[in-house]
Amino acid sequence: MSRTSPTLRLLAGLVVTLLAVGVYSGYTIVQLRSLRELQTQTIDRNRTDTLLLLRIQNGLNSVALTMRDMLDSPGPYPLSAWQPQFQRLQADLDDALAREQKFSLADRTPGQRRYLADSFRQFREALDRVFTLPEAEARMQIRLSLQARQAALSTAVARLLVQNNASEEAAGARTRQLYEGVERNVYVFLAGMMVVIVLTSLYLVNSTLRLFRQVDLLSERRSELARQLISMQENTFRAVSRELHDDFGQILTAIGVMLQRADKRPQDLLEVREIVQETLEKVRALSHALHPVILDEIGFEGALDYYLPGFERQHGITVAYEKRTPGRELDREVATHLYRIVQEALNNVAKHSGSKRAVVRLRFSAQSVALEIEDEGAGFSHNGQNGLGLVSMRERAELMNGKIEYLTGERGGALVRVTVGLPDSAGDVEGTNA
Repeated sequence: MSRTSPTLRLLAGLVVTLLAVGVYSGYTIVQLRSLRELQTQTIDRNRTDTLLLLRIQNGLNSVALTMRDMLDSPGPYPLSAWQPQFQRLQADLDDALAREQKFSLADRTPGQRRYLADSFRQFREALDRVFTLPEAEARMQIRLSLQARQAALSTAVARLLVQNNASEEAAGARTRQLYEGVERNVYVFLAGMMVVIVLTSLYLVNSTLRLFRQVDLLSERRSELARQLISMQENTFRAVSRELHDDFGQILTAIGVMLQRADKRPQDLLEVREIVQETLEKVRALSHALHPVILDEIGFEGALDYYLPGFERQHGITVAYEKRTPGRELDREVATHLYRIVQEALNNVAKHSGSKRAVVRLRFSAQSVALEIEDEGAGFSHNGQNGLGLVSMRERAELMNGKIEYLTGERGGALVRVTVGLPDSAGDVEGTNA
């Protein structure tokens, strides 16, 4: 019987988590809304009202100081000279009082509101009448009435400030309660979520470990299968190539020599010799494509020197070969894989890039060999970077424990770069990478 899929359990855990998050989020939103209303309707409004009351109190203090200066100043100026200054102070007090009425707390009684407005109105009217009285009587009115009214107004404003402070303290206590409730709920929610997350994570980790073990096993099998497939392919190509090269090549060569010695019907014999020569070249080309025997005979660099001119003639693409460091002998498997990568990359240039020029660069160092194939064509964005040929090149690079990169060249074309580590050999290489 197949094992139960973890999907249902994970979905159930997800549903429980989402429900918990939804309930907690709704409760928290309600609390935050209450806190926002408290801050907007009470705290911010109370602070604005307090600032306006302080402004009114400062204005009353300025009026008191001005009246004292009027009474104490023995200068030659009459009391009417102080009228413009009082008018400016009255205008500022009227503006502050009008603003304060808008921001006054809701718990202030209508009687308190009327008392403050009536007191200011009466004080303003009495102050205006002072400047219509004779100077001696005006000074007496200021001493006996106006200063007392100003003190009463200051006391009333001070009481309102005390009331605002009490309201702000109450709002602060309520705010702290809300914050403590939210904080407590956060801790409870986090504890519950931690339990759910731990249980879900343990289950998920266990399931993931099982999947990773299966993936690792499949990956090892795939790598081993790819290695065996490429090795079998190369062995098959090598055997067929040697068969074609040794048997059919020798037979066709012998036929060509025999035909060259014949004297009868020279025109027919010449045509037969040309056909035989063409067949010989095709057999050699097929042999070289299956497995380049020349790779075993003269090494990787010599095989490149032989292959690149033939590729130019066959496809009409100019290939520049750049080798800036002294070479060294490569392992047969490494040489075979690098040679196949060159073939595959240049075939991609001929089939997909549209470029008429390519560059093959080979550089050796003491620890590695770097191979680059670059063209001036469309680049990888147009010629399919996930094609079978590129996958084959990547597999060959992995079999060599090397690194392959599919990049964009300096002129916008495709650039294939392969780097393979080599055993250290102090005497093999005298140069470094250019």
